[in-house]
This record gives sequence, C-alpha cells and structure tokens, in this order.
Amino acid sequence: MPAFIFQTDRGPVSIAISKLIVAGWTGRNAAVVQHHIEELAELGVPAPSTVPLYYQLGPELLTQAPVITALGPATSGEVEPLIVADEDGALWLGLASDHTDRALETISVAKSKQACPKPIAQTLWRFDSVSANLDDLILSAHILEQGKAGWTQYQTGTLAAIKPLAELLSALPGGRLAPGAALLCGTLPALGGIRTATDFRMTLQDPASGRTITHQYQIATLPIIS
Repeated sequence: MPAFIFQTDRGPVSIAISKLIVAGWTGRNAAVVQHHIEELAELGVPAPSTVPLYYQLGPELLTQAPVITALGPATSGEVEPLIVADEDGALWLGLASDHTDRALETISVAKSKQACPKPIAQTLWRFDSVSANLDDLILSAHILEQGKAGWTQYQTGTLAAIKPLAELLSALPGGRLAPGAALLCGTLPALGGIRTATDFRMTLQDPASGRTITHQYQIATLPIIS
C-alpha cells in the first residue's frame, strides 16, 4: 500500500493509504446536480445510479509527484477536498485533484476515474481544527492551456457548494472513514466548461486562520497507439 509523508502542525506525518474512495455528484443544491446530470447525458455520459455516488478506486493512483502521465489528450483535473484517516482513525483534511479521462467518461464514469492518477498535496490539517468553519473554506484551481499565456482561473468557490463533509462521511459503510482510507469529496463547476490543460494548480484556503494548502502538477500526455 502507498505511504505518504504529509506536513502538519505536528510536524511530518507518514500515513499509509490502503483504500481510495471518490465521491461524485456531491453538489449541495439538488436542482443544480440534476441539471448537470442532464447536461452530461446529452454528451453521452451515463447518469449515476444514485446521488451521491462513491467510486471505489485503487489507492496506487494517489501521487504527490509534480508530473503525472495520461494516455491521450482528453483528460483534465478537478479540485476537491481530501479526507484521510490515519492508522488510529484520526481524520485529516487535505487537497486533491480527481484527474479524469473525459473520453472514457462517456463509456463509464468509474473506468474514467480509475484511468488517471490522483494528485494530492503534501499538507494536511487536523480535521477537528477546521470542522467548525468547513463551509467557509475556499477551493480554487487555475490551469495553463495549450497556446495560451498565463494562468486561467478554472474553478472557485467555498465548501458550502458541496454536501457537508460530515454527511459524506456518515454515508460510508459503518458511518465513518476506515483507518488507512482516503476520500475525495467532490468538486465545483468548471468556469468556461471542462477542458484540458498542460498544468493544473489548486488551492485550499482557510480565511479564519489564513492557512493555505497548494499543489501544482503538469500533465505529460502519451499518444494513443492502435
């Protein structure tokens, strides 16, 4: 199982992650979620069997590397809150990108998520240190697009747009995140539509404390050879 070193307010912490869950369709506004499902259906993306939906993925997809490899040009990132349970069951909050194969998504959303690495930041906050003001935390992402100069804002918003994280946790088997498991908690709409990029930069900000978690990665695209 992959083990990661995270920077925390208690110093470096090593956490081995043996299970990865990606929560999808986690928007707090049900009407907006349904509208998004209908939009994607027009593009050929299958509707979810239930909302929210918990995808089970291989933990080896998680990476802190500055460069990921993707097969083909039709992949893109999604900034998401990350919750990690350490071996003692204590919860930590971090930052991740649910990088996804958009071409494969029209065939199977689950397969499209399993097809790409999931970049995660190297910093974690104790979950109980931010649990009182989770809705105020700000998620944002910027991208570098092929042929365009400078960073473009791709996503932005607060966690108030996502179902309460405690609610997502309580819906898991046993009503909690098992020790050694990681949960990606859903994302925000893409400004200007979902599209590919050469580089992805994401941020989680806590206005109350002034703390920020950031991570940036580059996408190396492999040709599809048939």
